[in-house]
Amino acid sequence: MAPMASMAHQAPLTHPVAFLARRAATALAAAAVLGAAAAPAAYADDAAPSASPKKLPDGLYGTKDPQYDGVWRQSLALLAQDTVGVRPAASGVRWLVGQQCADGAFTAFRAEPGKSCDAKTMRDTNQTAAAVQALAALGGHGDSVQKAVGWLKSVQNDDGGWSSMPGSASDANSTSVVIGALAAAGEKPRSVTSKKGGKTPYDGLLTFQLGCDAKEGERGAFTFQLKGAAPNADATAAAATGALGKGFVVEPADQRADAPVKPLNCKDGGDAKKDDPERAAAGGDAYLVAQLDKNGQHLLSAMPGAEKQPDVGNTADAVVALAAGGHGAAAAKPLKWLEKNATDWAKQNGPAAYAQLVLAAHATGTDPRSFGGTDLVAALNATGPEPAAAAQKDTGDADDTTDGGGIGVWWVIGVGLAIGAGIGFLLSSRKKNQL
Repeated sequence: MAPMASMAHQAPLTHPVAFLARRAATALAAAAVLGAAAAPAAYADDAAPSASPKKLPDGLYGTKDPQYDGVWRQSLALLAQDTVGVRPAASGVRWLVGQQCADGAFTAFRAEPGKSCDAKTMRDTNQTAAAVQALAALGGHGDSVQKAVGWLKSVQNDDGGWSSMPGSASDANSTSVVIGALAAAGEKPRSVTSKKGGKTPYDGLLTFQLGCDAKEGERGAFTFQLKGAAPNADATAAAATGALGKGFVVEPADQRADAPVKPLNCKDGGDAKKDDPERAAAGGDAYLVAQLDKNGQHLLSAMPGAEKQPDVGNTADAVVALAAGGHGAAAAKPLKWLEKNATDWAKQNGPAAYAQLVLAAHATGTDPRSFGGTDLVAALNATGPEPAAAAQKDTGDADDTTDGGGIGVWWVIGVGLAIGAGIGFLLSSRKKNQL
């Protein structure tokens, strides 16, 4: 998942996960910790989101300034809770829905959601795509999801990809997170084509992969943008997931049927299949494994002018990417590193960081409630309003229930059983819509 890049990256944060490195200094300050989960977009001073509030809004997750990552961190928090069976507080969901502009787009933060978005509102594909994934998973927000998807389609670049800010050159991270949003909304990404040229999101994404003409140790990696192309682990983790039509939530990899990690085959005209998304994802995964093996099962990043240091957020995204490719055994190695080293990072960086770890644990079939001695779910819940189900059970407060009515314990149990019975159908349906 790539929402979050360290300052060393030349890329935007989107994904799930550590993505954009080109961002305002104020946004980067929130990412000062190693591999911090920071905001996904870079903003010019004259086109920034609403000024930070003196008092944080009701329902918002986290305690830090939401000016650059409010929607992003809220979306990841809600999505991670839903993924592990926690029903988020209604106030948290209302806050996210209330951030949407009338045209369907989201910006990082709107201090006055009752005030209409205008031409100066910095609409952001990363924040919008993250919100789509969260609201689609939660259900009951079909209109908001479809409006957001419509806006994303309207700002698709001619090459089939997206940039964080409409009108800019496409990048691997933004294109990947939008692919995840399209799939989550029930769209078939391959059928979403640019108005000029009819390019698909996969056409755009695969242009960022370094192929057989690159140096041997760089083949398979993705660059953030074509200008100044260079291997970027952050972009690679995002693209390896996006190329498979997957978003932040990846179903657990089956280690018993573990797919081998194979570098790009550059023999006998290996680039002849460079338009194959699955091949591209496999090549990206191979690059990630090589980097992880070289650095003690974690990825590296560095602040400008500083020595390289462990990047926790990107390592979590790499775990998700490997799991998405069916490389359960390979994903398990960096996951163990995270279990030993990620707790302090998440505690300092808040909801988006906890969410990344929850989603990495989920993708590998690991219990996020017992993650290196930490209950990630409880820690995530503590960063925002009390989850609805917990509030109902503990206090009898019906304020955070849907449709204005209370929800009893037996109703929750019944829904859980129904969900369990329908998982096979849902997974089958989701797979059909990924390509």
